Amino acid sequence: MNRFAGLRLAVGLLTIVPVRPPETIGRREARAAMLLAPFAVLPVALAAALVGWGATVIGMPSLLAGLVSVAMLAFGTRAMHLDGLADTTDGLGSGKDADRALQIMRRGDVGPMGTIALVLALAMQAVAAGALLGRPFGWLQLVVLVCLSRAALVTGCVTGVPSARPGGLGALVAGSVGRPAAVLSWLVMLAVATAAGTLAGQAPWVPAVGAALAALACLWLVQRCVRRLGGVTGDVLGALVEVCATVLLVTATAWPPGR
Repeated sequence: MNRFAGLRLAVGLLTIVPVRPPETIGRREARAAMLLAPFAVLPVALAAALVGWGATVIGMPSLLAGLVSVAMLAFGTRAMHLDGLADTTDGLGSGKDADRALQIMRRGDVGPMGTIALVLALAMQAVAAGALLGRPFGWLQLVVLVCLSRAALVTGCVTGVPSARPGGLGALVAGSVGRPAAVLSWLVMLAVATAAGTLAGQAPWVPAVGAALAALACLWLVQRCVRRLGGVTGDVLGALVEVCATVLLVTATAWPPGR
């Protein structure tokens, strides 16, 4: 495997940044892509945070600056994770059996439950992003938290979690990440989040709480999908990213610096 194949796959899958795809895409490349996802989204996260920060510099209200950042992030990721959140919510909330729920998730439309999930997630992310952008080094903390939210992918791809379908992205990456690598990924996320939070003036326990809550939310969603759908899909992985990002951002703003 080319040493950069996993990173190129992650960038191509998760962002609009143009890259040459790997010559071959197999389980090894898929595993590397999931582990390197936080690095792959760095250019998009940096652009979104800097544009939002620039909006605050010229005097835009913090909420509008947060909306600008979230919009940039959605554009830079093709809104694929948001689509996954909406589809997963519709499927899980349908009350149908696994086959019917998966069919609902594959449709191109968005139902009322998916719409509500999108509105709530985007609203919370925009408000939280705006609050962070108004703080010293808040733009950097926003970049870090957006990147680290992609560590949620390893939770959905850890060994023992099956794919709900025989094909698709879920089948390619499901079970591809070993448990030690997944745990290490979350520990690295905690360390980096703590460093960024400390630079922004937060107590070290705040990022720890955020990482713990994000991990619990991701674990719950994976278990729920395994029970209801039989495993994970590409949509479920996208939903994990959005749930993780929302929890991390909201938690980071729940306790202002100095508290």
